[in-house]
Amino acid sequence: MLYVVAWPVLGEADDTALRRLRAQYHPGEADLIGPHFTLVFGASVEREAELRAALEQVGQRPFWFMIDHIVRSDLHLHAEPSDGRAELTALYETLNPMAGPEPFEPHITLGLFRSAAEAEQVARIVGRQNLPMTGRIEELALLRRTGEALDTLASVRLGA
Repeated sequence: MLYVVAWPVLGEADDTALRRLRAQYHPGEADLIGPHFTLVFGASVEREAELRAALEQVGQRPFWFMIDHIVRSDLHLHAEPSDGRAELTALYETLNPMAGPEPFEPHITLGLFRSAAEAEQVARIVGRQNLPMTGRIEELALLRRTGEALDTLASVRLGA
């Protein structure tokens, strides 16, 4: 499967907080990949050339984002940006010319829980202790997941 992610550049304290939250509440994925915004999710390997070409055509300049709320989506916990949301959505639309079954909501996944109540409780605590967080998006990457391995196939600096 192929993925395109936007790598957030964060201050040390915010990066550490996100990594710790992911390690605690989403350990399977945290060992595989750090905090990121997913722009293309689970595309077939046949789309590699198409995604490489789309990445080369991205005209977006680097941009700031601000995460100011934590939300629960089913059993998942997400950090969602307010500032930077439009830019992430524009990148998603560029890389996904056919709309998916659900609307795109830019987010960093923080955890997966056994119950919605547990996720909601952690969301309140995390929000009070860690927000707001600000960062920049300067780079996108095309990744391939094979089993438990994740390989970077291409990286693109925004505005380059």
